[in-house]
Amino acid sequence: MSERHNVTLSNPLKTKAIAESKVKTDKVDSLTLANLLRGGYIAESYIPSRELMQLREMVRYRASLVRVRSIINKEQAHLLMYNIKIDGIPFTNEYVKTLRELNDYKINGYLNVLEALNKEIDNISNRIKDIAEDNKDAKLLMSIPGISFYSALFILSEIGDINRFPDSEHLVSYAGLAPSTCSSGNKVYRGPITKQLLEVDTQVTWANVRKEPNGTVGNFYYKLKKKKGSAKAIVAASAKLLRIVYWVLKEHRPYQS
Repeated sequence: MSERHNVTLSNPLKTKAIAESKVKTDKVDSLTLANLLRGGYIAESYIPSRELMQLREMVRYRASLVRVRSIINKEQAHLLMYNIKIDGIPFTNEYVKTLRELNDYKINGYLNVLEALNKEIDNISNRIKDIAEDNKDAKLLMSIPGISFYSALFILSEIGDINRFPDSEHLVSYAGLAPSTCSSGNKVYRGPITKQLLEVDTQVTWANVRKEPNGTVGNFYYKLKKKKGSAKAIVAASAKLLRIVYWVLKEHRPYQS
């Protein structure tokens, strides 16, 4: 009968005792890791399930396609360079038809790529929507103004199991919305945000503020904006929205403003 072992995945960047060790051999590193694990000082990395990894890859794939679609900006710049002005809403059917009539090889090339991207984005969006409609947690998140089927699954794929966070502040810190603090003597220095934001979090917060300017997050944002400015206010509002996300998932109940 084979013996089973519990596996702990250590974050190498945060395991300073290993990274900063002057003597580095497999034997020394192994002993150091064993001592850290025994004392509960290992910086563990979360290991998502296969299903969660597949979901994460899907929503990130859509996000990458949207980024590539920035080719639209190149086309607009090309038109401006030649002082070409076209009336109408950009990239509607009539607008694209007028662009085609210019018979410019660059513009036609950009449009061909753009049409292919839009088709693929639509395909993957439909798949994501079908999954979201059958996902209880996604439905709960979609009760929060500003969160769509896509952003709901994006957030879920990045967070994983909500129960691995003991409270909402740990989730805020995980998302990179908690500033680092370094104190020395009687002075406290607040450093920059230590992690990147969840890719969709700021967009969701902006959408929430626009939909519910007098709601919980919107009211908080506009009050803070007067004191701290828009940039700091949106970061704080994003943290507040993430706390709402935490409790909606933790308590398994829809959001109520």
